[in-house]
Amino acid sequence: AVLGCALLLPTVLAEVCPSPCSCWPLPGPWGTAVDCSSRGLRSLPALPRHTRSLLLHNNSLASIPAGALDSLGHLQELRLWDNPWHCDCRILYLKLWLRDFSAPALARLRCASPAHLRMKSLGQLTGSDLGVCARILPSSCLQFFWRDLLLIAGVVIALILVAWALKLSKKLVYQLTLGGWRRRRNILKTH
Repeated sequence: AVLGCALLLPTVLAEVCPSPCSCWPLPGPWGTAVDCSSRGLRSLPALPRHTRSLLLHNNSLASIPAGALDSLGHLQELRLWDNPWHCDCRILYLKLWLRDFSAPALARLRCASPAHLRMKSLGQLTGSDLGVCARILPSSCLQFFWRDLLLIAGVVIALILVAWALKLSKKLVYQLTLGGWRRRRNILKTH
């Protein structure tokens, strides 16, 4: 059984740590250091959820996909400098995420392109720099939007049906009351 666990351990670690990176446990609960620096990365690899230290500096990253860092709730250290950041609408997620995570890290990052923004700090980018951007949301946010929209539509339809049923019931009660009153009046006339 020990031999089986020993054979399984490298496989588990290989699944957790992205192949171009090096990973090691950090002291304390739930902590992994992930070193992906100087690996020529053009895209962000799948990262362990319990990453506490993430080194991505000196790569070829131009942007970070929207939502890619949201699951890293234990992250305490992030190094992103020396990447050729392309400052268009796709950089908006990273800018907003870093604004909440670390203002100094945001100030240290510089645009590599387009030419009119070269060497401008990501922290100094404005809406006019990026042009017209539709807010880029992770797909899970869009799913919640559609679910919530359907729930609201269902509630509105239910309220309309209840109002219609109340109106119909009032009309029915009025007709029954009026019919009962006419019957009593007819009975009184015959007697």
